[in-house]
Amino acid sequence: MPDAAPDAHVHLGLHPQHPSAVVATLTGTKLHTARTTLASEGFRPVNDDTMLLVRIDHEEPYYANITANLLRDAGIPVNITDQLQEEIDTEWTWANHPMTWLDSDEIRLVSAEAQKIHDDIASGFLTIHQHAHDGHTTVAVGTYPHADSVHLHGENHLRVVSGSYDTPGEAIADFERLYGDAVRAGPAPATDTEQQAAQALAALSAANAARIVDAPMEPQATTERVPVYAADPGDHEALLDKFLEEQGEWEKYRTWEDSTTVANHESLTLRAIFDHDAEGRETKWTFAAYETPVSDRLWHGTARPPPPHPPQS
Repeated sequence: MPDAAPDAHVHLGLHPQHPSAVVATLTGTKLHTARTTLASEGFRPVNDDTMLLVRIDHEEPYYANITANLLRDAGIPVNITDQLQEEIDTEWTWANHPMTWLDSDEIRLVSAEAQKIHDDIASGFLTIHQHAHDGHTTVAVGTYPHADSVHLHGENHLRVVSGSYDTPGEAIADFERLYGDAVRAGPAPATDTEQQAAQALAALSAANAARIVDAPMEPQATTERVPVYAADPGDHEALLDKFLEEQGEWEKYRTWEDSTTVANHESLTLRAIFDHDAEGRETKWTFAAYETPVSDRLWHGTARPPPPHPPQS
């Protein structure tokens, strides 16, 4: 039987220190169904009334939305903060994804498998014997308990099983044959993405978990007229937000890189790419035009943020 609505409630909000992680706060007395549903979609317990969803593919809002629907189907009320709802409603684009032949659903399947591998390693279920760098990415060899040994290829959301072996000895011998002097003992050092995921979980301690989703979000930037020499990246952020708000024919897309926003025109022949982290001589804006949605680029232009340069007295 599902938990009765008055006895269970779930509040979903963004983790303030991790751009895409989602915090679930549970209230009520009959929470078994809520906890089980959250766990089925990857949420991990932090304490009795808090669970956290943190992934290496930054797809937490997508899975949080699936979880919210499952909870509501079970009769459990769900509240989603405005900030998280905006992330849920913003469609991903994978401009830099190397598997260009895959559509978004197929990319998510690859990421889901990579997430499972990551979780198996983090939990100790998959023991990594050795790793190496093949000149392009990280490779590794490991063993599942009472199951096959495997070769792994890639990092983060691109890691895949590239081969299976009946015994650890066979897997290790072939790994050493393939990668020779590059082989190192044990697992590879954690990537930046893996470190960020671990830090998000650690930051959500029992002491501050209850207040984290209720913490006030930073106010949204507002447009302010300033002299050119005083312009800073914040003005560009406000310009982007205002442009998207006023130009209904343009739609914002999230990229896997948190530092980049892509806006496409409804014709699919115009694109703007905004780099949130660019400073000084780095490219802040890139604009491109295409004859048709599938043709080569006709032209493109770039713009940089002006460096601070106070007037001479």
